[in-house]
Amino acid sequence: MQAKDVQDDLKNVLFTKEEIQAKIDELAAQIDADYEGKDVLLVGVLKGAIMVVADLSRALKNHYTMDWMAVSSYGSGTKSSGVVRILKDLDTDLTGRDVLIVEDIIDSGLTLAWLKQNLASRGAASVEICALLRKPAVVKTDIDVKYIGWDIDPEFVVGYGLDFAEKYRNLDCIATLHPHVYS
Repeated sequence: MQAKDVQDDLKNVLFTKEEIQAKIDELAAQIDADYEGKDVLLVGVLKGAIMVVADLSRALKNHYTMDWMAVSSYGSGTKSSGVVRILKDLDTDLTGRDVLIVEDIIDSGLTLAWLKQNLASRGAASVEICALLRKPAVVKTDIDVKYIGWDIDPEFVVGYGLDFAEKYRNLDCIATLHPHVYS
């Protein structure tokens, strides 16, 4: 889906398809250089990171394996319960592996901090984080993010895997929505 397909819904395009791809290519080059010769597992966090993982994996020049996790700290509400639940666990043994968690966006960082600790406790050689977006103004924990695309203001964004009510994930850019969309 292109921005023109939903232009009445979009308030502002923050990053175009081309800007996103350029940033993904930049991150991939850094990751390839840092992990040369290592056995790296990319762990995508569902559902939002699917676009980032897909494009990042295609931009990487070295061999990487992939696996997926789904975690939630929300239950059925819109506020975090503070308890992280694994909805879909990894199929891969992490013992001795270098793990790179790939995320679409970091808001509070609390769930991601828990996830990093959880994966490290499974015997991984290392656990690092790559996120396309981060909202520093709302991060509530000191979490080390090795690879970051952009820091953004604390506004709600959609596109490139990020959704509102399960819509806009397939938008090829990252944008904000007009208030009428939420009502």
